[in-house]
Amino acid sequence: MMLLEGLHIPLTTPFHREGHLDANALAANVMRYSLTPAAGLIVLGPAAEPTLLSEDESREALHVAAQAAAPEKVLIAGIPRDSVAGVLELAGFVAEQRYDAVLVGAPSILAPTQRIELLTFFRAIADRSPLPLILLSTAGRWIEGEAVIELAAHRNILGLLTTHAIDANEVLARTATVKHEVSVTQVFAAVTGRMQRAASSPLISPASFAAATPGPAVAGPPLRTRKKSVGFQVIAGEAKTLLDALNSGAVGIAPAFAAAAPQASYEIFAAWKDQDQALASEKQQRIVEAAKLVESLGPGGLKFSADLNGYAGGFPRLPHLPPNGEQRVALECLMKPLHN
Repeated sequence: MMLLEGLHIPLTTPFHREGHLDANALAANVMRYSLTPAAGLIVLGPAAEPTLLSEDESREALHVAAQAAAPEKVLIAGIPRDSVAGVLELAGFVAEQRYDAVLVGAPSILAPTQRIELLTFFRAIADRSPLPLILLSTAGRWIEGEAVIELAAHRNILGLLTTHAIDANEVLARTATVKHEVSVTQVFAAVTGRMQRAASSPLISPASFAAATPGPAVAGPPLRTRKKSVGFQVIAGEAKTLLDALNSGAVGIAPAFAAAAPQASYEIFAAWKDQDQALASEKQQRIVEAAKLVESLGPGGLKFSADLNGYAGGFPRLPHLPPNGEQRVALECLMKPLHN
């Protein structure tokens, strides 16, 4: 199980001008995002055009991101598939890549009213997934509240990421009996599997490199952890209501806009965490207008805005289109105060 507190950046997927996956740009983005104070990274989430990638491209993107990410960043893999078998196959792959959790939304072939089928879909995956699940509820594929409450009781479902406004109070009140034990650092940050693996890997001392016969590998400093009990965890994904969601009980934020302005997004969470409501409200209002325009323009607007902040956004994949000239001017004006 994994602690989900903090900002989780939903990555975009860079493409070359001719439309091919740009793995080098993705790796560069991940390394740069790893330098931000974000708690985690979401690979192939809703903002990453995941349904437009082939199976091979999806696996390449997931592999490249895992290799480039700093070990202390929580890695969440979006694995949107319509079949239970398809989700489980990809869950096995990302477990091998040492991800920490998988993000699973409702299949496109089911309507929100097909409650029994939806519950069966998520439970069948949770029963067999090697990694814990985070439920994904989006405007197009939302999971109704009663279903979320029922699914929260599953031992392998640790939270919900919702891209629409949410009052987390009701969800948390009705899942109050749900408890998970997670590993955290001495300062109560998440402990990832990659951190634990790095701590247990032997190190070669510098003197060994100069010796004629290298000496034995020595263990690195132990990773000091402690345990923390957490309930069902909610992550807010709508940029304009992040502070409201945090105040109602959400523990993390993951707006698509964070791919273009990670620092500005993080500052909302940081001010809230410091219990400075006035500053948090100011930081929230600072991003609202830009985020509204960026997200309304889809992947093209988000990627262009990421370019403005020094990340490799690039072109969206058809049928998505880049912003036109007028939209670019508006984005440049709104993003200028949010430059990292």
